[in-house]
Amino acid sequence: MMDSTALLVVDAQYGFMPGGGLPVADGDAIVPVVNRVVPYFANIILTQDWHPADHVSFAANHPGRQPFETIRLPYGEQVLWPTHCVQGTHDAALHAGLQLDRAQLIIRKGFRRDIDSYSAFVEADRTTTTGLAAYLQARGITRLFLCGLATDYCVAWSALDARAAGFEATVIEDACRAIDLDGSLARAWADMAAAGVVRMNSQQLGR
Repeated sequence: MMDSTALLVVDAQYGFMPGGGLPVADGDAIVPVVNRVVPYFANIILTQDWHPADHVSFAANHPGRQPFETIRLPYGEQVLWPTHCVQGTHDAALHAGLQLDRAQLIIRKGFRRDIDSYSAFVEADRTTTTGLAAYLQARGITRLFLCGLATDYCVAWSALDARAAGFEATVIEDACRAIDLDGSLARAWADMAAAGVVRMNSQQLGR
């Protein structure tokens, strides 16, 4: 366990698990894998999607619109999602099976009504920061291992922004699951590879 390394567990919430508001297929299968890798890390950070009920990204707040359609917002194109991870609901809660009592920080994102938020570092307007980069720098953490939901959205955006902020980034592939909307998973892996994000399997930890 190195003090300069941290595990970032992205959005491991009921809203993204089977039965949730925005379910990722097989999403709950990450729970035992995440629990298996936790002991390898001295530093653990979580993200938590945390939307107000009237959030701009919810299709339900746009009459006549359906989930997965897109609209234009001041910061660009926005996918409309099913209502999910509303503040204070079970859907927004972290999965109870996760053994993450040692986590040191929870970054809540998507709580601003007018901006969606995928990345743990920068919100979807690409200017509003979560403060995570400054926190990591202050702690002397230089390398992140990422897991969680979903591979092609919040995990990938977080990994890309980690690289842009000067951190090493490794995605633990079998501790993630993807939405894979219109080829989004292949695009995400290609983008991450181009940015220098490392791809690995949980079994490689500790070797």
